[in-house]
Amino acid sequence: MLETIWFLLWGVLWAVYFVLDGFDLGMGTLMPFLAKSEFDKRSIYNAGGPFWDGNEVWLIAAGGVTFAAFPLAYATMFSGLYTALMMLLFSLIIRGVSYEFRSKVESVSWRSLWDACHSVGSFLPALLLGVAFANMFHGLPLDENHVNQWGVIELLNPYGLLGGVLFVAMFALHGALWLAIRATGDLKERAKAAACKLWPAVLVLVLAFLAYSFVHTQLFGNYMKNPHLFLILIAAVAGLLAARLYLGAGQLWKAWAGSAVFIACVALFGVVGLFPSILISTLNPAWSLTIHNAASSTLTLKIMLGVALVFVPIVIAYQVWSLKTFSEPIKNEGDMEY
Repeated sequence: MLETIWFLLWGVLWAVYFVLDGFDLGMGTLMPFLAKSEFDKRSIYNAGGPFWDGNEVWLIAAGGVTFAAFPLAYATMFSGLYTALMMLLFSLIIRGVSYEFRSKVESVSWRSLWDACHSVGSFLPALLLGVAFANMFHGLPLDENHVNQWGVIELLNPYGLLGGVLFVAMFALHGALWLAIRATGDLKERAKAAACKLWPAVLVLVLAFLAYSFVHTQLFGNYMKNPHLFLILIAAVAGLLAARLYLGAGQLWKAWAGSAVFIACVALFGVVGLFPSILISTLNPAWSLTIHNAASSTLTLKIMLGVALVFVPIVIAYQVWSLKTFSEPIKNEGDMEY
């Protein structure tokens, strides 16, 4: 029972991270296409600036839960996907540094350098997260010692790349909606137009991903056995449709909320489809890592559950407060910190 609770919490933490850091990553990815002036660029930085470090707390929490609750799975992920995860880590570091360093020197070339770092440091994590999770959903060639036999190149298979492109597009749509909430003037209109153009691309990509998953993975097995689980997919569809309908109606907060529901449900679709596995071995199902053979001791899980019940609500309360406090539109230089 404890293993199941922690597996579900693990999936929820990743889903929340994708929702919250997704709009930061999306705005950074879109910045070269949407920002036409220095004011536009600073608006994009300041639209995400108050949130990005708080959002990444959820990444730390998701990684920490993996380490503490399922240490064998953590070890296998970080050894088998080491290069990809190091690329993800350095990309996130570069993006974080760009917020602080960009305005330290009054030089166009200096700012252009950090703008490029910010965009690359936003695009790469979205792509790498999508590739990594798609390969986890598909399964990896784990041997009897739980060692992944693939390198980075093999991870860039059609399904992995489809997952990567889907994540980039989802986050870009999410970021465009958030920028439309916080920006003003022409930048706001460009953000809304970008969201309108990205929406059909996201729809096509998610349908392709689901079709590929149905044919080439075991993700739909749990759904066929328990049809009520299809409510997750129904909620994802409803969220995506709501995002477009509310965007057209000019109700941007509701559009962003619909996008958030969509992203969360896409993540949970894969996690629920994996259950009870965490990492599936394509070489031999008996070599897969599950919530049973990869979990920590019962005492560890009990102690951690108590800690989580105390601190997760605190983090959620902070996140709600920060979104409410720093969500006003950016109208002039006086509204900017970065």
